[in-house]
Amino acid sequence: MLSMLKLLTLSTLLSSALFAATTNKEVEVFLEKSFKNNPNITALQVKVVDRNALEGMSGWEAMIVSIDATLKAQPAPKQIKQKMIWFTDGTVITKELVNLKTGENLADSVSPSFKDVQYKKENLIYGKANAKHKVAIFSDPLCPFCRSFVPGAIEDMKKSPEKLAVYYYHFPLASLHPASVELAKAAIAAELKGQKDVVLKLYKVEINPNERDVNKILAAFNKELKTDIKPADLESKKVLEQYEYDMQLAEDLMVQGTPTLFFDGKIDKTKRQYLKAD
Repeated sequence: MLSMLKLLTLSTLLSSALFAATTNKEVEVFLEKSFKNNPNITALQVKVVDRNALEGMSGWEAMIVSIDATLKAQPAPKQIKQKMIWFTDGTVITKELVNLKTGENLADSVSPSFKDVQYKKENLIYGKANAKHKVAIFSDPLCPFCRSFVPGAIEDMKKSPEKLAVYYYHFPLASLHPASVELAKAAIAAELKGQKDVVLKLYKVEINPNERDVNKILAAFNKELKTDIKPADLESKKVLEQYEYDMQLAEDLMVQGTPTLFFDGKIDKTKRQYLKAD
């Protein structure tokens, strides 16, 4: 999740602009020049990391732009990394694009595409890897909406292993539910020990979302899953690597909240496309 500081900082660096642009390089050069007009920037790297056609907007594309900037700050320079969305029709580029009829900001429907290499076997919880469709779920087990939606959705998906490959990525919202961080690591540790159906059972764990005592969190986890995960297990190299991979992927894909679903590589704002899979 991007911090408000990052958003506010970058929002002051430039305003919406229009200019002729057809290639990634032109976009990158223009944005670098725009950002460098701010004297507080001491280093900057801009890169277009993805381009996607906009549905219902003939000729228009959404561009995902990665910004890596160093800003003057006290007591030390501040590093800012963020992804931004720009739109182009090959002739002009703009930061804002709003549907005149619905008032929808089209940036809300844009996300980087899920790449094949990001469907890791460690994240496959149900279905076959070669299933016709792939569903990726980013979720926090203590998010109220996640608890009411994700288990039921997964139960539906697991009934069609030939049709749906279900991939799960831990995305605990630490600022809202601190306990979910340790729960996510405990779930990874349990899976590494061979425990089955860990994700579904994870949503049944009863714990105060604000709990920070790892022993209390693990006591609740072990009680529900009938496991014996210890604090040291949460700090193992493999657990931390998997946890960090999931969190970094969420950032790379600009996941903003939970639950977030991708269906066949595209973000699914309805969270229901799996029901229509043929």
